[in-house]
Amino acid sequence: MITLRNVTLRRGAKVVLEGANVVLNPGEKAGLVGRNGAGKSSLFSLMAGRLHADAGDFEMPPTWRLGEVAQAMPETEQPATDFVLDGDIPLVEARDALAAAESGNDGHAIAEAHVKLEEAGAFDARARAQALLLGLGFKLQQLDAPVNSFSGGWRMRLQLARALMCPADLLLLDEPTNHLDLDALVWLEGWLQRFKGTLLVISHDREFLDAITGVTLHLEDAKLDRYGGNYSAFEGMRAERLSQQASAYERQQDKIAQLQRFIDRFKAKATKAKQAQSRVKALDRMEKLAPVLTASDFSFQFREPVSLPNPMLSLRAMECGYPQEDGGSVTIVRNVNRTVLAGQRIGILGANGQGKSTLVKTVARELSPIAGTMTEGKGLSIGYFAQQEMDLLHGEDTPLSHMIRLAKVVSPQAREQELRDFLGQFRFGGEMAAQPIGTLSGGEKARLVLASLVWQKPNLLLLDEPTNHLDLTTREALSMALNEFEGTVMLVSHDRALLREVCDEFWLVSRGGVEPFDGDLDDYQRWLLDQAKEAARALKDAASAEAAAIAAASPDGAPVNRKEERKAAAAQRQKLNEMAKPLKNELKKVETRLSTATTERDNALAALGAADLSPQQRADAGRQLKALEDEIEELEMRWLELGEQLEQLAG
Repeated sequence: MITLRNVTLRRGAKVVLEGANVVLNPGEKAGLVGRNGAGKSSLFSLMAGRLHADAGDFEMPPTWRLGEVAQAMPETEQPATDFVLDGDIPLVEARDALAAAESGNDGHAIAEAHVKLEEAGAFDARARAQALLLGLGFKLQQLDAPVNSFSGGWRMRLQLARALMCPADLLLLDEPTNHLDLDALVWLEGWLQRFKGTLLVISHDREFLDAITGVTLHLEDAKLDRYGGNYSAFEGMRAERLSQQASAYERQQDKIAQLQRFIDRFKAKATKAKQAQSRVKALDRMEKLAPVLTASDFSFQFREPVSLPNPMLSLRAMECGYPQEDGGSVTIVRNVNRTVLAGQRIGILGANGQGKSTLVKTVARELSPIAGTMTEGKGLSIGYFAQQEMDLLHGEDTPLSHMIRLAKVVSPQAREQELRDFLGQFRFGGEMAAQPIGTLSGGEKARLVLASLVWQKPNLLLLDEPTNHLDLTTREALSMALNEFEGTVMLVSHDRALLREVCDEFWLVSRGGVEPFDGDLDDYQRWLLDQAKEAARALKDAASAEAAAIAAASPDGAPVNRKEERKAAAAQRQKLNEMAKPLKNELKKVETRLSTATTERDNALAALGAADLSPQQRADAGRQLKALEDEIEELEMRWLELGEQLEQLAG
């Protein structure tokens, strides 16, 4: 088991843990929750041996094997499957032992190495690695692609697959869902539910925690408390504990006031002096209970929009994609015919790479429609939250100077004190308002971007994965603010709790189109399962039909008319060529743009490393790099889809 006895842990001057006493039993699955910056990652580092306790004892069985996701972005030409296989430490050790034994021509050692290989499951290791990759959303054609050919989000999935490949006794997962779409997330839930070892996971996705954990560790104000139950159970138990603590604090304050009144009244009277002195000692001995602090509570509201045009948007035969240098374009989503009305709450569903972000960027005016029309309602004001918006924040700026510059554009009358008060609503009070943005955490930067959106009074909110860096408290505040928002919301998120609480209708981006999805998130999961079964059934039926056609070529034993057969085959080939021609043309465009975008990404990455960049130039380079990585990810997925369609035609 894992045991913390009176553990104190510091990071610099900050006390992360103080007097922590917690036990985790073998096979338990625990969620580690707490505000951003509370010290959850530091506790992971303690368990991984990268940090050591400043006081107390931390114990873990010395024979336990640890598995965790590496945070470094892998840069290697190693095939994806081989990269994941290298995460299986016993397998790697057995292979190394066999290679050493064979080079030394040691027959006994060779035999022992083969036994170790069998124990490590070498015979099906490759299949297990590829099952992990497929479950996390990779396509068959990507299984042996070089690691450095993938964009950043997909490389982090590779790191996750590599960690899951390790037969760990203790698995540490820090925000494993950030780069996953809904179908990969649900697959990961199922995998972790079957995991036999001890699991400790940091996550701000409450539905994910509810699905896989039976223990919750809460870290707040350097105190670590264990609760039996998943996150929802923890919330109920903690609310009860806080209520009891508040009652106890109030009772104690009444007792203190009563003692103090007696002391003040009788301390000067000789007949009561002894009793008064006794009360003074009782007051000194009394253990002071702390009041129930609500510093973790956080709420905000979107400001009332100036106007609410209706309809807000009208999309007619719109095509979304990316322009090419030769004047052409690559289409990702086509023939979009939708109307966006005032007050709608639209959740946008679809697997990674299908074009959700491309659609949102087009609506946000980041990309121009390739074809068709997008008609905006009079007075439309868009508030756009995307991950690259965090890259636009200047590291040398402070939250206050950032808001001063923003206020000059959207609210010239704002005074500095008004901006300070506004920032205080988003936990940027006092010294934090003057802290360099470059030193802020990801969650703090995300809150600053949210504050910027609120200040602009939008009537249409476009939110593309807004929760990736937000803790649970801030996610709940965002959910409440969106529900009270008077305007329209279009939301892309893998946070199912947020989607359930905010959205009342869904659009599905799939197979190059956008259609309304009639159902809720549970229906969507069932739809995904049905789609997978249908695809498998279609492949099976096609194979059966081909076999039947061969068997029925001459049912009565009569000679086959070879001339007619060749003529029919030629006609079929012609038909297939006609069907394949537009796919090949689009594939060529995608390949051309993919090559160009990859070169542009490498150049942008090199430019970002230059030492003489101004803050504005660095922000522009970061934004360009993020946009190129998003585009490359979608182009890769489109390239795979087109390749699959051509293979099906060829088959």
